[in-house]
Amino acid sequence: MTGRTTGPPEPPGRPEGPPEGAPLIAVAAPPHLRRLFFEPAAWDALAALGRLRLPPTGADVGDERVLAELLADADVVVTAWGTHRLSAAVLAAAPRLRLLAHTGATVKPFVTPESFAHGVRVTQAGDAMGYAVGEQALALTLALLHRVHRFDHALRTGVDWERAKDVPPRRELRGATVGVVGASRTGRAYLGLVRALGAEVLVVDPLLTDAAAADLGVTRVGLDDLLTRSRVVSLHAPVLPATTGMIGARELALLPDGGLLVNTARPALVDEAALLAELRTGRIDAALDVFDAEPLPVDHPLRHLPNVLLTPHEAAGTVESRRRAGAIVVDEIDRFLRGAALRHEIRPEQLDTMG
Repeated sequence: MTGRTTGPPEPPGRPEGPPEGAPLIAVAAPPHLRRLFFEPAAWDALAALGRLRLPPTGADVGDERVLAELLADADVVVTAWGTHRLSAAVLAAAPRLRLLAHTGATVKPFVTPESFAHGVRVTQAGDAMGYAVGEQALALTLALLHRVHRFDHALRTGVDWERAKDVPPRRELRGATVGVVGASRTGRAYLGLVRALGAEVLVVDPLLTDAAAADLGVTRVGLDDLLTRSRVVSLHAPVLPATTGMIGARELALLPDGGLLVNTARPALVDEAALLAELRTGRIDAALDVFDAEPLPVDHPLRHLPNVLLTPHEAAGTVESRRRAGAIVVDEIDRFLRGAALRHEIRPEQLDTMG
């Protein structure tokens, strides 16, 4: 996934500001991502923590050699989408590296068992994204309930005005039963929003206790029960062996006629071929932000179905979310350099439970 911004020019930074011997912070991100995550005040705060080192103009930090050179003598690396992983060659070139601070959520593409063995601690800014993803999932839910996507598709493809009005019954969120698969940070943000608008919420999550469910105001159920009873099903689970392909043909058939599926989580949760087959019947509608193939091919059949609402893997991409992520990274680096406890540290055993 890539990000774009039309915000201020490249933050100036002050690599020459801190004294010689101050910690060296390598920012392994191209200019447009640096602008995306670090507004000027956050960039200045980062520059105040140590000497900043940026990639050479036009250099690709997805290249192992470029990253190895960037991290020579670095104490901290800030990563973003497209940064090469901490391979053996990179680690060998970075003997002082002790912290990887990622501007996104999952760190699986960047860290390795070798990096942990090398003594590199890992933190990430996933908490910044929870509300943005939850809010987009809400927006997609409302659009599906009111068949906005079907109206839009009909009018854009030249369907007659009266025929464009001929869509399945529209429903309100208030009083609807909404199923949430995964009480993750995005799942909790979403369920809080739909509950505030009057929905009754069912949740599937093996780690959610009855007491926690009661605190959230939701009901714990099994997956089949949730699929059968919910007007809307929204996916917010990580990709694990137990969740990969958890929504297949059998599960999709359990959705009621007119059921709605929202996926802003991971494509691997759903058998895409089975979903496409079910969507082609017109029995259910779906809103999808993630896909097996990204970018989604221009000739992909999902692009042409009137009962599908598509967004290009941008659920977390609000200005506020990205700025929160930058602020988290700056705070975590500050805490690390002061010897304080990290708030968002990822330990080796947690990798297997990350999406």
